[in-house]
Amino acid sequence: MRCEARQEADRKKGKVWLVGAGPSDIGLMTVKGKYLLERADVIVYDRLAGQGALTLGNPGARYIDVGKTAGRHPVPQQEIHRILVEEARKGNRVVRLKGGDPFVFGRGAEEALELEKAGIPFEIVPGITAATAVPAYQGIPVTCRNKASSLHLVTAHKKDGSFPDIPYGALAESGGTLVFFMGVHTLPRIQEGMRKAGMKEETPAAVLERGTTAGQRKILGTLKDIAEKAKEAKVQSPALILVGETAGMRELEWYDRRPLAGKKILLTRPREVSGELAAMLREKGAEVLEAPSIRIVPSREAGELAGALAEKPGYDWLVFTSRNGVRIFRDSLRQARVDIRTLAGVKVAAIGPGTGSALEEVGIWPDLMPEIYDGGHLGMALKEAVKTGERVLLPRARKGSPEVTAPLLKIPGVEIREIPVYDIVYETCPFLDIRKEIEEKITDYVLFTSASTVRGFVKTAEGMDFSLVTALCIGKQTAEAAAGYRMQVRTAREATPRALVELAEETAAEETGALK
Repeated sequence: MRCEARQEADRKKGKVWLVGAGPSDIGLMTVKGKYLLERADVIVYDRLAGQGALTLGNPGARYIDVGKTAGRHPVPQQEIHRILVEEARKGNRVVRLKGGDPFVFGRGAEEALELEKAGIPFEIVPGITAATAVPAYQGIPVTCRNKASSLHLVTAHKKDGSFPDIPYGALAESGGTLVFFMGVHTLPRIQEGMRKAGMKEETPAAVLERGTTAGQRKILGTLKDIAEKAKEAKVQSPALILVGETAGMRELEWYDRRPLAGKKILLTRPREVSGELAAMLREKGAEVLEAPSIRIVPSREAGELAGALAEKPGYDWLVFTSRNGVRIFRDSLRQARVDIRTLAGVKVAAIGPGTGSALEEVGIWPDLMPEIYDGGHLGMALKEAVKTGERVLLPRARKGSPEVTAPLLKIPGVEIREIPVYDIVYETCPFLDIRKEIEEKITDYVLFTSASTVRGFVKTAEGMDFSLVTALCIGKQTAEAAAGYRMQVRTAREATPRALVELAEETAAEETGALK
């Protein structure tokens, strides 16, 4: 009983997880970190947490931006401590999301000590530190046989902004790789300190800016000229400074060899169906920001679907125009405990391979799919296949395209029943400034998979000059919607995720050719 009472008290008190988000690439987020973000009530984050990790958060969570950047702390550290304690005491599951690893120059220890003092339960979830990940993404090993047998991590700033007493002599004698955090503005001081300590001027050095993102840069030099080169390149934080024999290695570069390397793509597709497309883009080297502009919500009429399938006489055709319709269909049958064998003899049509594969997951192989994957061609294909007097059931979005049903109305005696099984709700990302992404050219392309994703995006960024947007569109209707807002529109050759990825590759290749 005492143990149960303690567990109940801990539940009411809440808990804080200090989670390392890695350096920025969402693929470097740990499995445990992702699990906790998906279940968080409150997410407290700062700039270095990375947008990718934030997209993993529970959509219903409250996001609190504590906004720490180099030399600017709009939310003081003591206030962050107060927020963590206060939110946990409300009974919340609080994720304190920090860039890299919370115990590597992340002030995680300070926050954990404050939580301990306040009696708040907490856990530390390590993350991949930028010290190793950022150099790796630039093809630089921090240790390498015959070049560097040790690794030394150094901060170039104290928490009060003053300069720490760096043991330059010991570092110069170490013979290993030196990684300096928070040293962009103190690089000349670091350079001078290492030279005075006896390190050779020809020692390789590098400055690695915005590591693991589409905008990552590498400035190479030596201990003699690295500060001057960084100044000429106008390097901004976040950036790491590397000094040591491995810092000048070029033969292991791999990041820029992929076709979409250096491109950031904003994906507006609903969260439930964006994973496959996002993975394909990332495999090609893109930095993908999953920022759904719409959310799919089962409608109040969705419950009618099971009853419609049980009608006698039954329906001859069941037509699906999206993966979302298939998902709602599947869930409706499960909730009503309707056996899939009820569909024996019913012919099934799908608008394209994405919808078709969703049906196959339920154990249904479509009888009909148009050669061109859009509503108009689906309607024409159905007109050729549906017979006089047959009954057609169409579960789809509330505002479905009339292009599907118009050809069917020309068939004598045909009966068409549309059930609006889901509604489309516009969605925003609480941590994302769309206008900044586009106007400052941080994001290269915005990818749209339906006209509704275009409208949701526009609503999110209302008032922006949409002619600045390079819109990669899945089909004609989507392209028309984007063109209506004066976006720079490019359309995939067919309405499939793979064709969208190929379109992104073609666009990137053309831009690269133009630069040359």
